[in-house]
Amino acid sequence: MFSKYKKPASPQPVSGAPVPLPTAAPAADPAAAPKIARKPNGGGEPVVPAAAGSADKEAKRRQRLDEIKTEMHHRLLENLNLSALEGAKESELRSEISAITSDELNEMGIVLNREDRQTLQSELFDEVTGLGPLETLLKDDTVNDILVNGPNRVFVERAGRLQLTDIRFKDERHLLRIIDKIVSAVGRRVDESTPYVDARLKDGSRFNAMVPPIAVDGSLVSIRKFKKEKLGIDDLVKFGAFSEEMAAYLQAACACRLNVIVSGGTGSGKTTTLNALSSFIDNKERILTIEDTAELQLQQVHVGRMESRPPNVEGKGAVTQRDCLRNALRMRPDRIIVGETRGEEVIDMLQAMNTGHDGSMTTIHANSARDACSRLENMVAMAGIEMPIKAVRAQIASAVNLIVQASRLQDGSRRMVSITEVTGMEGEVISMQEVFRYQRLGLKPDGTIIGRFTACGVRSHYSSRFKQWGYDLPMSIYDPVAAE
Repeated sequence: MFSKYKKPASPQPVSGAPVPLPTAAPAADPAAAPKIARKPNGGGEPVVPAAAGSADKEAKRRQRLDEIKTEMHHRLLENLNLSALEGAKESELRSEISAITSDELNEMGIVLNREDRQTLQSELFDEVTGLGPLETLLKDDTVNDILVNGPNRVFVERAGRLQLTDIRFKDERHLLRIIDKIVSAVGRRVDESTPYVDARLKDGSRFNAMVPPIAVDGSLVSIRKFKKEKLGIDDLVKFGAFSEEMAAYLQAACACRLNVIVSGGTGSGKTTTLNALSSFIDNKERILTIEDTAELQLQQVHVGRMESRPPNVEGKGAVTQRDCLRNALRMRPDRIIVGETRGEEVIDMLQAMNTGHDGSMTTIHANSARDACSRLENMVAMAGIEMPIKAVRAQIASAVNLIVQASRLQDGSRRMVSITEVTGMEGEVISMQEVFRYQRLGLKPDGTIIGRFTACGVRSHYSSRFKQWGYDLPMSIYDPVAAE
């Protein structure tokens, strides 16, 4: 039976003429295709020298499978109609690849046990339709980040800790082919002239790669996985990211349209916190989001999403976050949420917060609330706006109401370590008051941090505003926890 996924058969040669064998696919160097050793009779398993130990035996088995996979991959690309793969069901593709693999193995005279055959078919499926060795890690929900340091060292982050995996690429050429497959799918390219690239996988994961000669010991790849589940405030409280009192305060702050900045370091959970805070926004409001890489998962009905675009290979066609933000101001937003403020768009963000778009939110890289304000000042200066420092600080103090500080602690846990209100100006200094904080108490023998969330004993500067909006928070939530 003819399969719709197989390429049409080539015209048959004249009777008596030799039948041409499939040529190697251009995806890899044909000259580099390994020759598989066979028994003298041409059948049975490839000849493998006896291994000294179980580890050596497993290494030989893995090497043998890699050799077979390389040759089988060439043959699959010759036999599969790649244009028909798009839109096909996964079950159909797996069946088709399994059938072609079995036929080719029989033709090559190679016998594999059931486990090796299933492993080979699964890896070939990932090579043809997915991202090869990375596909397993992308499907693993316990993995947060995938970090590749050359073809032989692949790390993952699980529960905030880095781990070296046993995942390997065959060689640098194999790794470069996977990188090229990712970036070409989104209209980008990476080579010696442009040795680095940012992209987004089809599931929303953030992808970054840097290739030789800039990457000295082999290509470097970083993948920040996209979380499919939407974590709400209740989930974060259950996970210990912050307390119920802090959650009640943040609900009032977001519902009352305070302008919020979520501050923190890389991987501290800023985007997750921003997603959770957005759950307190009323469904009747129009929200516009602006990001470099679309990661926000807002749960409202009326959301318009925008994503910036880098320049093309000719250096043209760039659309920056500032371009998107300026255009968003003409689109009648109730709130504007910027995924991360990192450049000259800070001017438009502050002006939006000051001119009728109350309740806007953004994230920023900083180690404390005071550092966040300093970073805003620096970004204003980098934008080329010549303003007296007092005027810049007055603009920040007027625009920003609340700074939520997120942090990834040394044990890998993520905590909301501080909630600070911006209360105005005192002379030339931005005045602030901390309302809640995370207090560290000690360390367990296994390295886990012991701590607790506590109020700072200061009543909220926005208490009257909360009451006007119908959020009369009890004074008890501002009482500090008695020292143990």
